[in-house]
Amino acid sequence: MARVLLTAFEPFGPWRTNASWLALEQVTRTLPASPQVTTRRYPVDFAQLRPRLERDLRENFDAAIMLGQASGRPTIELEAIGLNVAREAENGAEEARPLCADGPVAYRTELPIENWAREMRSAGLPVHASYHAGTYLCNAALYTAHYLIERLALPTQAVFVHLPLDVSQTLDSPKPPASLPVEISAAAVQWLLAQFADPAYA
Repeated sequence: MARVLLTAFEPFGPWRTNASWLALEQVTRTLPASPQVTTRRYPVDFAQLRPRLERDLRENFDAAIMLGQASGRPTIELEAIGLNVAREAENGAEEARPLCADGPVAYRTELPIENWAREMRSAGLPVHASYHAGTYLCNAALYTAHYLIERLALPTQAVFVHLPLDVSQTLDSPKPPASLPVEISAAAVQWLLAQFADPAYA
């Protein structure tokens, strides 16, 4: 049976919850018999991300599906490319630095996300392929996962999924931003998990 690492982030900034964690919680209520799923919640912290990811990826999962919140985005996006750049606050100003000094400029997922996005839309899910995961922690998760997989010669295939805000996160806003019900985001994650239930991943 295939083994999948499913990750999400804790709340950050003004948000009391995180859409990625809400979706992960929803998914775990009806986990399929296959694949075998291990879940993790990561802090929104550049310094902690790499050691946490490395510890988990060393368990030799077949796949890693990483979820993150993307406020302002109206659809679910499967990220193709992780860039070797991190933007974070330093002494009151925002500075950019490489995520991995000895890493390439970018990694591209080997998973067929364009085909998956088309199939998911045909199934009624609002999903698109995206070619820019930003320069913050979501991008860092995608890039660092591929960096570790390559350096440690791991069998894992990785994909990052940006999820819109959940509807519950927008109820107090006078001008609510784009959002989706958590059930739709969870259905997209469940669709992805089903791809790894294929015997080819066992």
